[in-house]
Amino acid sequence: MNAPAPRTFFDKVWADHVIARLGDDAELLQIDRLVLHELSGSQAVRALAEAGREPVSRGQVFTVIEHLISTEPGRGPTDSVSKSGPIMIETTRKASRDWGFHFIDYDDPRQGIAHVIAPELGIAFPGATLVCCDSHTSTVGGVGALTWGIGASEAEHVLATQTLAQARPKTMRVNFTGRLARGVYAKDMILALIGRIGAQGGIGYATEYAGAAVSALPIEGRLTLCNMSIEFSCKYGFVPPDETTIDYLKGREFSPKGADWDRAVAYWRTLPTDPGATFDREVTVDCDALEPQVTWGISPQQVAPIGASVPDPSQASDSEARQLATRALEYMQLSAGTPLQGIPIDVAYIGSCTNARLSDLRAAAEVLRGRKVKAGIQAVCVPGSTPVKRAAEAEGLDRIFKDAGFEWHESACGFCGHIGSDRFADLRVVSTTNRNFEGRQGPKTRTHLASPATVAASAIAGCIADARGIA
Repeated sequence: MNAPAPRTFFDKVWADHVIARLGDDAELLQIDRLVLHELSGSQAVRALAEAGREPVSRGQVFTVIEHLISTEPGRGPTDSVSKSGPIMIETTRKASRDWGFHFIDYDDPRQGIAHVIAPELGIAFPGATLVCCDSHTSTVGGVGALTWGIGASEAEHVLATQTLAQARPKTMRVNFTGRLARGVYAKDMILALIGRIGAQGGIGYATEYAGAAVSALPIEGRLTLCNMSIEFSCKYGFVPPDETTIDYLKGREFSPKGADWDRAVAYWRTLPTDPGATFDREVTVDCDALEPQVTWGISPQQVAPIGASVPDPSQASDSEARQLATRALEYMQLSAGTPLQGIPIDVAYIGSCTNARLSDLRAAAEVLRGRKVKAGIQAVCVPGSTPVKRAAEAEGLDRIFKDAGFEWHESACGFCGHIGSDRFADLRVVSTTNRNFEGRQGPKTRTHLASPATVAASAIAGCIADARGIA
C-alpha cells in the first residue's frame, strides 16, 4: 500500500473544514470562530435581524468594542472618534446581549483589538478557521489557525450558517533563514519581504512562514509577521503550530481544558507541513543580513533599510513603478537621494494590531528609558489590549513612556486608520501600524512604517533614527 502523499499545513486544515465542493474551485467551509467589532460587525447583526434570521451557533461568536471607541483616558461607553460611532457601538452591544454572544465591552478587563485578544484569550487555536470583518485577520495565523478577513455580508452568512464558500488558493512558503541581529524585529522581516516581492506578490496565495528565524520568534512576533500578509495581497498567512504555540495557549481562557486539552494538542502536533510537501511558490529571505526597515512612500512595498536613501524614481524597473514612486515622493514631500535617517518627523505613534503587544512596548521602553521625546514631537502609545496595558503598568513601562513624554492611552484601534480624528492631518508620522497609504492616518498625513524600537528612537531624535545607535 502506498504511503499518503505529504501535505502542507494548509492542505490539512483546509481539508478538515470542507463541507461540500461547489464547483469552479470553490468549496463550502465550516467556520469555527467569528469575531465581530462594532464598525462592520454592527452592519452584519443588523442585516441578520432585518432578514428575520438568528445566529446558528452563538457560542462561537465573539464581539468586541475596539474600532470606533475612543482611546482617551476616562472614556465612556459611547465615546467615539466617529460621529456614527455611538450608534454602531450600541447596535453591537445590544445584539451581543440579546443573542448571547461572547461580548467584550469597552470596559471589560479582557478588552482589546480583535486580532490581539483572539490569541491572547485562546479564542483562536491551531487548525481552527476564524474570520473577522477586517483585512488584518490574517494576524491570528500566528498561532497556527487559518484566518482571514471578510465583509459584513459574509459575516451575516457565517452568523446564519456557520459556513463560507471559498475559492481554494495556491500555496506559498516564505523561508526566513538565519538569525535576527540585535535591534531587528518581525516587523523588519515582513517589510523586507513586501519590499522584495511587491504589494501584489501574494495574490491568490495562502502563505506559510517558515525557517529558523520564524521558529525562533515568540508568538507575538509571529502575529506581527502574519498581520501584514494582506499588505502583499495575501489573504491567508500563518505559522504552523509547534511547542512554542502550545506553551503560549495553555491555560488561556477559551483554550481547551483537561482531557480536551490533551486531545487538542495531539491533533495540533499532526498539523505542521510534512517533509517533502510541495508549494506552488517558494521565497527565501536571509535574516542574517537584515537591517531595520522603514518605508519612504505610500505603499508598504516602498521600503528600504534604515541606512539607505530615498530612491530615484527614474531608476525604477518599469513605467508603472516609476509613476508610483514619483507620486509617492510628491505626496511624502521627499526628494530622491535624501537619507532616511534624519528625515524630520512630527509624530511618533506606537499602536495597532501590528505592534502594540507587550513585547513591542518592552522594545520601545528599552530605547526610551531615561530619555526624553524631542520638544515639539507628539508621541502617543495605544496598547493593543487592556491586558497588555495592565501588564505593562505592572512592569512600570507606562512610567517609562510617560516620563519620556509619550501619551499613555486606553486600548483600541486608535490612530491606525483615519476614522474621524484629524489629529495627524498634514503631519509626518513614524508609526508601528501596517499601512502607509495616502490619507491612511488622516488628510495629507505622511506615514513611515517601522518597528516599535525605531519609532521610539525617532521620537527621541525628532527624526527617523536607528535604535541601534542609541539603545
